[in-house]
Amino acid sequence: MLQVKKKGEAIEIEVKVQPKASRNKIEKVEEGRLKIKVTVPPEGGKANQKIIELLSKALKVPKRDIDIVKGETSRIKVVRIEGVTLANLQEKLGVKVVKIS
Repeated sequence: MLQVKKKGEAIEIEVKVQPKASRNKIEKVEEGRLKIKVTVPPEGGKANQKIIELLSKALKVPKRDIDIVKGETSRIKVVRIEGVTLANLQEKLGVKVVKIS
């Protein structure tokens, strides 16, 4: 189950990133985190930008509504998403969601 924190009108999720993968893909939930594979290397914020693009496309929210709030240089990141509900997140990503704190 994907662990989600509600922060006002936004939600926060943890993401585990695998850079330099063979294709860009939002994969599965692993240890409460969403696993995302990206083809770009983790240089100059390229992987972070690709994560935002993938989530924006999957959730149908503008890129400006998605922000990496923690872990910019780490494989494990906290991503804040504005304008999406827990039900929306579950439906669009096809994962089970559990709200924490």
